[in-house]
Amino acid sequence: MKNIYIYLILLSVTLSGCESFLDKRDPTATTFEEFFNTEADLRRVAYSSYLDFFTPRSDRRLLFYMKDGRSDDAYARVETDHHLRIANGNINANTRAFEYYYTLHFKHIGRINNYIATIDAPYVEDEAIREKYKAILEGLRVWHYFEATTRWGDIPFLLEPATIEEAKQKPLPKQEVLGRLFEMSESIANRLPSGEYSTDKFFFNKESFKTLVMRYALYHGRYELAARLAQEVMDSGQYELYPNYGDLFQYAGASSNKEFIQHHNLEAVGTNVTYSFRDLGPHFRTGNGQSYSVPTKALVDAYWTLQGRPISNCPLHTKEEYELDPKLNRDPRFQASIMGHGDIFYGEEIDIYNTQSPMYYQNLRASKSGYWYRKFVPEEDAFRNGNLVFGITRYAEVLLTYAEAKIMQNDINALAKDCINQIRRRAGLDMNYADVTLPVYSAYTQQQWIELIRNERRTEFAGEGMRYDDILRWKIAEDVLNKPALGHTRMVGNQKQTLHIENRTFAPHNYLWPHHELQLKIEPELVQNPGY
Repeated sequence: MKNIYIYLILLSVTLSGCESFLDKRDPTATTFEEFFNTEADLRRVAYSSYLDFFTPRSDRRLLFYMKDGRSDDAYARVETDHHLRIANGNINANTRAFEYYYTLHFKHIGRINNYIATIDAPYVEDEAIREKYKAILEGLRVWHYFEATTRWGDIPFLLEPATIEEAKQKPLPKQEVLGRLFEMSESIANRLPSGEYSTDKFFFNKESFKTLVMRYALYHGRYELAARLAQEVMDSGQYELYPNYGDLFQYAGASSNKEFIQHHNLEAVGTNVTYSFRDLGPHFRTGNGQSYSVPTKALVDAYWTLQGRPISNCPLHTKEEYELDPKLNRDPRFQASIMGHGDIFYGEEIDIYNTQSPMYYQNLRASKSGYWYRKFVPEEDAFRNGNLVFGITRYAEVLLTYAEAKIMQNDINALAKDCINQIRRRAGLDMNYADVTLPVYSAYTQQQWIELIRNERRTEFAGEGMRYDDILRWKIAEDVLNKPALGHTRMVGNQKQTLHIENRTFAPHNYLWPHHELQLKIEPELVQNPGY
């Protein structure tokens, strides 16, 4: 009974007086209204709403770069981070992850409902400031609902503060929720300021919010809308591809580019430390790398050749040659994104088979796959706390979303091809072969274009948390996640040997997450998703 009571409190969409996340220490204040009365308070509640979930400081359950650990592209080794069990299929209606994420989404929706309902309370000298923060909060609420309906399908849908009993309403069908969200998003985007903020770059502006809505339009098959929003962001003229792909995820380019549309920076996390090296980097000497999420062989083999061909369909080398030497004639994004056995890190060669090395693949803090991400893992942070800036959304996604949306409509126009070419050219592919305006591509069927654009997304955004959603919406998870997770391949004598990490399963009903058993007790109107 005690657990149920705690859960009710978390789901409650009313706010008690002084919540610590507001971080405003007024010993005389006893109600929320006494905390929420200045322009600074408007920023404070918006900031705290982002920090707790959208731009988390160090919580690996929420950090975007950890989420590929749910997919075939990565292995996340710690069960309490939740990604491991989602990937290997060891899940049911009592799995803690699903209670955690559901509770967190709806707790935040309740908070935001309360903030918006009392948005007129704080004093501001310029009403445009109030309208900006109101639109920012409404945008964040839309994001929570997009995520919740994507994960669970039919969900409760409240836009006003409510009591616990009022919140126990019959869920809305997923398509109705999506219709409401896309309609609301138009109004929100129109009220947000255009252009990047000089500070608070993690808050939504017009273009960053459109980019987010564009993402969910693509995810849910609203291809015409996705293409339109992508083109509007392109037409804004505010963003461009950074010329060096690898530097974009290192200190050389992370803070000085026009590609990041929404920023996950030090201001967003409220500290001077970010943790990507700890989470993704190798255990090297006395450094703090933990290898919490590492790439798999599936991702390594997904990198096409320098000429833009699959490794299984290249006249220059055999697939086995590519498997044994991943750097051979490969898309340059591979070496910019991944490192492994035989590569140089901090001046030393990585040897994952040396039992005396901290990088030995069987060590706890080493990579069981024998690979690590190079993305977000600057060597400068090997023995220190980092402060790397991340891009939550970036211009490359806009280009590839436009291309995919047009491909799915079988309307592969010149702009769609140019979007693909911009990505491939920046990546460093040999455009004498990889240019999709060449005659060889004119004979492509729609299905061939689909395979091409899907692989472009996979390699362009490797390690950026998009793969899981992609394999769900493409309905290929039951193929790619019903295989063992594998690692590095080498020849031992005359035999090819590949590291085996774990077996995985994915059932057809896993495309939706289950409602946790506790949720069903608390919210009797909820209906369990099929298969659970």
